[in-house]
Amino acid sequence: MQPNMPPPQIYVERTLALIKPDAVHRAEEIEDIILRTGFTIIQKRKLQLSPEQCSDFYAEQYGKMFFPSLTAFMSSAPIVAMTIARQNAVAYWKELMGPTNSLIAKETHPTSLRAVFGNDDLRNAVHGSSSFTSAEREIRFMFPNAIIEPIPVGQAAKDFLTIFVNPTLLIGLTELCKQKPEDPIIWLANWLLDHNPNKPKVMENVIVAEP
Repeated sequence: MQPNMPPPQIYVERTLALIKPDAVHRAEEIEDIILRTGFTIIQKRKLQLSPEQCSDFYAEQYGKMFFPSLTAFMSSAPIVAMTIARQNAVAYWKELMGPTNSLIAKETHPTSLRAVFGNDDLRNAVHGSSSFTSAEREIRFMFPNAIIEPIPVGQAAKDFLTIFVNPTLLIGLTELCKQKPEDPIIWLANWLLDHNPNKPKVMENVIVAEP
């Protein structure tokens, strides 16, 4: 009999989704499909990129014949940028988008987003990151303050809470019962901020000896 093996750790992955200028007027429909296929929209913003910003964003495509047309099109009108999340988000989002060329997508993947909302290989409604590494770079480009690390779920989340959260939270709740403040939620929030074990230690009044 084989020994019991621990369940595999499952992480929620994040990727970037863009609704391109040609499909922004149907953004609500696209977002509804994204949500109905198991994704969570973590961040969303509507913006218009300059040609220079588009060139930086599509730097990996620099030198290709379609690069000037791509940057001109993507900077021609507003876009919607989203960070979306689920298990294997990069792969699932690529599958949901369908082939890059919308004309091909209409034949081979007729229910994909590019088949339904796109027109050709340039005006193809949506963009998605090609890999997890690209997703990290592209999310940071659109959302500079974003946290990219995978989010643990299932047993991995339970293990994280048991090791890193519960011990400190238990002490705080015990102290809360002793203090009995008027606003327990605010009191506990402030207590956790003050007693965060990962809080950087600031050294004050440090005197550096001169050589």
